[in-house]
Amino acid sequence: MDKEQRVHKIFNAISKDYDHMNNIISFNQHTLWRNKTMSHMFLDSDMTVLDVCCGTGDWTIQLAASGAETTGLDFSENMLEVAEGKTAQWDNISLIHGNAMNLPFEDDQFDYVTIGFGLRNLPDYGAAIADFYRVLKPGGTLVILETSTPENNLINSGFELYFGKIMPMLGGIIAKKKDEYSWLHESTSSFISKNELKCILYTTGFTNIKIIPHTLGTAASHFAIKPIDGD
Repeated sequence: MDKEQRVHKIFNAISKDYDHMNNIISFNQHTLWRNKTMSHMFLDSDMTVLDVCCGTGDWTIQLAASGAETTGLDFSENMLEVAEGKTAQWDNISLIHGNAMNLPFEDDQFDYVTIGFGLRNLPDYGAAIADFYRVLKPGGTLVILETSTPENNLINSGFELYFGKIMPMLGGIIAKKKDEYSWLHESTSSFISKNELKCILYTTGFTNIKIIPHTLGTAASHFAIKPIDGD
């Protein structure tokens, strides 16, 4: 089973428990990280937003609260089913079943592209980011919120202990899905560093790259702008 197939199977399996478990295993830090990221975004009702790997729709809803036309895309049918229930009353949210590696959109379409805790699950980070670049309007912004490896060795050791041992155990006890929650540690520990991600963004053509770390470096937000022609 390749990475894409494995991720699809995992997220279809954990969809019903995902929101509850997310709050438990992150001590609700994921909400704080998202709020801090949103404080650096400047959305309004004239904008269009694409939330890639939208999952159960939490960030999609937060983005749509600005009034922007917001599209959530995910390739897990079960995660989207949960998102559909949560977003049913939102007229400015559209949900699409699709693959983040091959976005079903025209070039230069969105003012913002966001991806929260989804990039590490994709089989080719660079190819995905290139497609995010393609669908952004010139002057548009890519926002990546993702787990990260702490630079402090002591903190990193605690991070490894929690994600490698304790968190899968919680997944087994609470959700009865220890193997699925072991993927979080596997995908996080193998993910690239903040600087490596920054290099990919520059190589793709993005400019004005800004990185904001969260909670002792256990997560980070990357902001990158697609330049206007001639910039």
